[in-house]
Amino acid sequence: MLSLSQAVIVEGKYDKIKLSNIIDALIITTDGFRIFKDEDTKQLIKSLAENQGIIVLTDSDSAGFIIRNYINNITKGGKVINVCLPEILGKEKRKTAFSSDGLLGVEGTDDEIILAALKKAGVEQNKTNKEPVTKSMLYFDGFIGTDNCCEKRKKLLELLKIPKSVSSNMLPQIITQVAGIEEYTKAVNILNNKLN
Repeated sequence: MLSLSQAVIVEGKYDKIKLSNIIDALIITTDGFRIFKDEDTKQLIKSLAENQGIIVLTDSDSAGFIIRNYINNITKGGKVINVCLPEILGKEKRKTAFSSDGLLGVEGTDDEIILAALKKAGVEQNKTNKEPVTKSMLYFDGFIGTDNCCEKRKKLLELLKIPKSVSSNMLPQIITQVAGIEEYTKAVNILNNKLN
């Protein structure tokens, strides 16, 4: 499994499922063209690009390139690596018909081809692992599973400049990637001082 420090941006949930079997990274979906209207996801992608960087891995069809270009425009000045898959004719097994361009997307592309495309784009194995923020830390610090956790979590996300719509399941990985454990600890101390 390829461990990456950057977040990977893909179009849909099936792309995310496919990649989670071959890479260890934060994977964010655009939900197709929904990215154009989803302010929280846009802010998250911008923040990730500014901090540890993103890898844009959309399908090689026309829709994929529209989404890719949009992401590149909203993340100008950030660290962005564009990974392009080769154009392979075919359709995904779960679909009954070919896409409008007749090309395989991320979900239908062989693992080896995806890994080769990542390597060709200059994506490398993460050599330094950040100490992760864990779900148990979030629970112990009162951000999940406790009384008033929603309000406290909202204040934490504001301090860390993370969109408030991030699910509690994704929260540990997003905080680790965007802020890191040191920034998280500082934010917890600030919040605890304000509450006392």
